[in-house]
Amino acid sequence: MELQWQLLLTHAVGFLITLWILKRFAWGPLLALMEERRSRIADEFKKIDDEKEKVARLTAEYEARLRDIESERRVKIVEAVNEGKKVAEEIRDTAKQEAKQIQARARSELERDVAKAKVQLKQEMIIITMTAAEKIINAKLDDQKHRELIGNFIDNVEKV
Repeated sequence: MELQWQLLLTHAVGFLITLWILKRFAWGPLLALMEERRSRIADEFKKIDDEKEKVARLTAEYEARLRDIESERRVKIVEAVNEGKKVAEEIRDTAKQEAKQIQARARSELERDVAKAKVQLKQEMIIITMTAAEKIINAKLDDQKHRELIGNFIDNVEKV
């Protein structure tokens, strides 16, 4: 086997022309496509990282917001309990005042009834005394009759 220079030279020239054509028309666009794909992939990874950071921030914000809501809820519960205690105290105070007013009204009604009873008793005593005096005047004033009328008068007073 002998080396054929002409064939080797033709192959080398053909290879170099093919290489130059590939570099000029295929390698450039292929590298451009590869570079474009690499930059797209890098952009997608960057977007994914940005989205992860955004999700992490939103998660942190939501967790902080949930903690704030929880603390607000606790504060509102405490306020509601305090308001309930205040309302209960007001109801108790109102009930005490109403009870005092009822007692005062009952006391004044009782005093009025006692005063009426005293007036009525006084009127009855006057009537009994007038009746006894009338009987004494109409009857003879002997000692025994006088004692009998006074005894009847005392009996009537005891009945009343």
